[in-house]
Amino acid sequence: MCDVNFPCLPDRQAFSPIHRYNPCVSSVHIIYASTSGHTEYVVDTLIPLLQKAGVIVTKGLVDLAKPEDLMKADFLILGSGTWNTGGIEGQLNPHMHTFVHGPAKDVDLKGKNVAIIALGDDRYFYTSRAGEHLRNFIQKHGGKVLGDALVVINEPYGQEEKIRKWSEKFLTWIRP
Repeated sequence: MCDVNFPCLPDRQAFSPIHRYNPCVSSVHIIYASTSGHTEYVVDTLIPLLQKAGVIVTKGLVDLAKPEDLMKADFLILGSGTWNTGGIEGQLNPHMHTFVHGPAKDVDLKGKNVAIIALGDDRYFYTSRAGEHLRNFIQKHGGKVLGDALVVINEPYGQEEKIRKWSEKFLTWIRP
């Protein structure tokens, strides 16, 4: 039986003792890009839902991420809003774009299970297309995409139930 009474730990090294004594505890690291605060709101809504289920969760802004952060935990979640910069509409947040096409361009995600959070705005034809860009990045680098992306269209405020339902699906994808 899993013990769910543990703190959210700050880094991967801290995960090891818990895994040694309780191998059914999963860890998730979330790397996200948020300029307006919407993606951060979704991430901050998701974290306590996962923690309540006994998952160890850490998060980091992509602006501060290093390629090795992609391998920090058992599972990874990448989150980005959809922007209209760097080409036709439907591009990654500029900070996420810089990371995946710069420092992380040669990363090996072989065997890494990754979920996606994609935000968008229904005023645009290619709304939430950031999810497609993240899916392509994950697959191109040998990772495995877990389930369907959490897609949040327009303001995330008031969409907490959608986030909760997605968190339940995510938990089924990461449980042995």
